Amino acid sequence: MTLEVVTFGCRLNIVEGEALRRQAEAAGLTDLAVVNTCAVTSEATRQARQAIRKLHREQPGRPVVVTGCAAQIEPQRFAQMPEAARVIGNAEKLEPATWSALARSNSLGAAETDPRDKIAVGDIMARTRLAPVESGRAARQTRSFVQVQNGCDHRCTFCVIPFGRGNSRSLAPDAVVAQCRALLEGGAREIVLTGVDLTSYGRDLDQTPLLGRLVRLILRELPDLPRLRLSSIDAVEADDDLREALATEHRLMPHLHLSLQAGDDLILKRMKRRHGRDDAIRFCAEIRSLRPDIAFGADLIAGFPTEDEAMFARSLDLIGECRLSYVHVFPYSARPGTPAARMPQLPGPVVAERASRLREAAGAAHAAHLATRLGRPLTVLTERGNTGRAPDFTLVRFRRDVVAGELLTSTADSADARALIAA
Repeated sequence: MTLEVVTFGCRLNIVEGEALRRQAEAAGLTDLAVVNTCAVTSEATRQARQAIRKLHREQPGRPVVVTGCAAQIEPQRFAQMPEAARVIGNAEKLEPATWSALARSNSLGAAETDPRDKIAVGDIMARTRLAPVESGRAARQTRSFVQVQNGCDHRCTFCVIPFGRGNSRSLAPDAVVAQCRALLEGGAREIVLTGVDLTSYGRDLDQTPLLGRLVRLILRELPDLPRLRLSSIDAVEADDDLREALATEHRLMPHLHLSLQAGDDLILKRMKRRHGRDDAIRFCAEIRSLRPDIAFGADLIAGFPTEDEAMFARSLDLIGECRLSYVHVFPYSARPGTPAARMPQLPGPVVAERASRLREAAGAAHAAHLATRLGRPLTVLTERGNTGRAPDFTLVRFRRDVVAGELLTSTADSADARALIAA
């Protein structure tokens, strides 16, 4: 008998997947599969449904519980799947009582269950407080994630995530520091602060302790923490304390992943983004002047409704103008109920072709980034599989065996499209 958790999507979902695993184990659930879904694209939802069917097909007697953003947004759709034993909301999945109740249930695997009786999904918009998510730390794991924020108050026209996560809410600074301290004492060498809209951190708390203040507090309270890293941020929300921390705190890693989405001002307006093209370029130049060794990543969407070739070209050019080193390309995916889904859609082959061109440009930009690191000493935090990450998140592969969790200085002497190779 096994407890299996299959997680799709973002780092936040990975943190929560580990947390719910611990809670299910504590409740005594050993013969169970949990699918922690993502809703960012229709493809992510399709893959989750495919995984549910596969898990049931492989072990028909083992119940499959479905949770995550897609389950929160479309609970009835998943409840109608005969392979799904229960559908649990995004908030409910993090409550020990949920898993204790499942452990006591005598009908968890009953195939004849009425779909309406399968659903335990509450109103995520009614959630106004964020509790610590204790995901623990796996053996030999050198990088640990701390959820400091959840939800989003913005309503980008392509995005359904606020309806899966609720409104923005933040974890109190002292609770964040306590969680980071516990991870550090457990052996973590790098901590990554994560959230749905990370740069909105603190706006819902008393005295609005914004992200920059939180970063500086963690580094002050934990002088033995070797590395602190941020997950995806919205550049237009970056505060002055965060800029100061990037400029002066060497333990804050020189790597930012930006939620850019497009490089054309009209498309950004139709997306209901809060920045323009020049804002993105200016931000990257400003932060690079403060921290010359920084590397930028970004999300870009290909084939947004109404995007013409000239508009797309401006997104393509943004990779070079912002000097991006890592680009995550999303082919536009219409999400039911969003304003963008009602806009004139582009043909699928056009979307796919533009995504392919973005990925090609992204690959060339990443290769150029690697080329600048050749022959330079890099301080690498080693991980499993004889790999590690430099401060700017450059992946390094070692020719020799290394122990996970060490900080090594090494010089890379060859590169491919994905990684540096170090002796």
